[in-house]
Amino acid sequence: MEPVKHPPFFPILLTGIFFSLAGWAGLAFIVIFSDPELGPRWLFYFCLTLAAGGTALPVVAYFNRRFPTTPVANEGVLLRQTAWVGIFVSLLAWLQTGRILNPALGVFLAVSLALVEALLRLNERSRFDPGKESEHE
Repeated sequence: MEPVKHPPFFPILLTGIFFSLAGWAGLAFIVIFSDPELGPRWLFYFCLTLAAGGTALPVVAYFNRRFPTTPVANEGVLLRQTAWVGIFVSLLAWLQTGRILNPALGVFLAVSLALVEALLRLNERSRFDPGKESEHE
């Protein structure tokens, strides 16, 4: 049995650090220096998505290494999964500003996004051909 080839961790860590620093610095700048108008509010959600996704990227990469799948999660899959985390956090913040967030809605959104990701991974697995992958190596 061949060893599973995961994406290298160091570039993933650097990307996560870059995204999280940019997101958290943007959030700090927006909260400290701007008024809650329409433009800064959307910039707040963008920076929150970037910060949550960048912070979650090394954790998602670790979980994908710890619990490997067939086919192995490549860099695109890792970025998509961290984008789901960022979108989830921003969606929770947006719902909280309207005072309509409750625990049941949060769980429903988490399960919904996890189901979408599971279906995307199932689609990737149905298209996976081990013969093609070994030809490229």
